[in-house]
Amino acid sequence: MHTDPQRQPDYEWVDQPACESIHYIQHGVPSALIRWHHHREFEVHLVRATSGRIFVGDYIGNFRPGNLVLVAPDLPHNWISNLAEDERVPLRDQVIHFPAALLHDAQAIFPEMRAFTPLLERAKRGLEFTHPHTIAQATALFDAIAQARGLQRLVCFLTLLELLASCEHCHTLSSAWHRPLTDGKHLDWLNSAVDYILQHYERELPLDEVALHMDMSQTQFSKRFKRASGHKFVDFINMLRINRASELLAYSDNPITAICFEVGYNNIANFNRRFLELKDMTPSEYRKTVSQRVL
Repeated sequence: MHTDPQRQPDYEWVDQPACESIHYIQHGVPSALIRWHHHREFEVHLVRATSGRIFVGDYIGNFRPGNLVLVAPDLPHNWISNLAEDERVPLRDQVIHFPAALLHDAQAIFPEMRAFTPLLERAKRGLEFTHPHTIAQATALFDAIAQARGLQRLVCFLTLLELLASCEHCHTLSSAWHRPLTDGKHLDWLNSAVDYILQHYERELPLDEVALHMDMSQTQFSKRFKRASGHKFVDFINMLRINRASELLAYSDNPITAICFEVGYNNIANFNRRFLELKDMTPSEYRKTVSQRVL
């Protein structure tokens, strides 16, 4: 897998659940998430296994386990491991995404949040943290965030940010004169398409309707949407619907059949099949699993 810093980075859509302030994921190698890309959110990235090359903006360097980096919105980045072609690693990365508005808006109520402003400003060029003690504490906090839910997860996240903000052993990665290769018109087009989808995905939403809204043919829209978002149109719709269904299963008592129709499916068999594909369990199993944990 190759990263060319001179190539237009892919746009990654981060599906932020409405019931959570941050988005946590972890993945191994290989993964479709490993590519030269950017997104609207800040990202805190911890490498747990393998070594290789790290690309952030116009910076190219080496990484190893314990690599801890904070990148700002729309700063392209990628990590490429030195592995044999058929080698597999179950857990390489732990990643936290959070919107810029999360801390900015909170400052109006909690002035203490302003302590994070210098950290986020420096992250515009990518910020790597190198002190072993900071990395060890961050690793423990990432593991806690992976297990926690609700308010406990948010508290762990803020503790992690406070740790990073107080760390003196860090350095910027990308050069001061680097300008990300992100096309404003390209982003405006994608944002317009996604905003329309978000407004209407809870009902039947055919491809031709969205293509017409974007003043394109179905073929043109499909190709451009896949290239811009990294998802096929139908897969993107299913992802939104199933994630919304997951929230309703976890935080409401609505019957599963009602949730099926509420999120835009018109038959329960298709809903169950899509849910199983994306969550590796049925809706009823998911609700039972969620009810057994402490939120």
